[in-house]
Amino acid sequence: MRIVQITDCHLHADPRARSRAGFPLRQLEAVVNAAIGEHPDLVLVTGDISQDETAASYELAHGVLSRLDCPWFWLAGNHDQPQLMEPVKAIHREVDLGGWRLLTVDTSVPGQAHGEIGETRLAELVERLGADDRPTLLAMHHPPLVLGSEWLDAIGLKDRDVLWQTLADFPQVKMILCGHIHQALASHRQGVAIYGTPSTTDQFLPGSADFAIDEASRPGYRIVELADGEWLTWVERVDL
Repeated sequence: MRIVQITDCHLHADPRARSRAGFPLRQLEAVVNAAIGEHPDLVLVTGDISQDETAASYELAHGVLSRLDCPWFWLAGNHDQPQLMEPVKAIHREVDLGGWRLLTVDTSVPGQAHGEIGETRLAELVERLGADDRPTLLAMHHPPLVLGSEWLDAIGLKDRDVLWQTLADFPQVKMILCGHIHQALASHRQGVAIYGTPSTTDQFLPGSADFAIDEASRPGYRIVELADGEWLTWVERVDL
């Protein structure tokens, strides 16, 4: 099973709109074209599809992502409006990967940049985890750990410690994929691997106390290969 993770597209209704370092729609097209060449079984888009929170931005994203010749799924980030995403393409809570399960966790908080799972969504996650003991991959937008980047940590997952207390009872959770951080990340906590992935558009400078763009880094995506409870994963960058 080969998964490609794409994240943080930040599209506008205007297809010609610029970001700080490029053109988000053009960059997403380049990433998707590269992802097609990886022959994935599944593509997962981990939030912040939109920048301006418009229906038109989701239609643009859908048009590009529909070029994929495999199933693809998306979830909401802090810039997204789920009520606008759902009519374009449903947000899936669970995907059967054969020997693995993929569960999506909504960390978005309306009107806020930070993330929070909250009691209700956490209870739902516990119920879903208790229903199956297959190796499990969680996907969420906000990273469930401190990065050491002051401004990013201020808008991270506020109830991450509660999440980790909960996950202690579910050793089948092997891996977490997240977005939001616009940079590659490989870490771990409590025996769970945590991976962050470059944005399809602007990259953030790692370790920066204040907001800063990493102009030396290119857009990219992550590949995850799953087999028999084990995995391989790496990041690929895209030339524009």
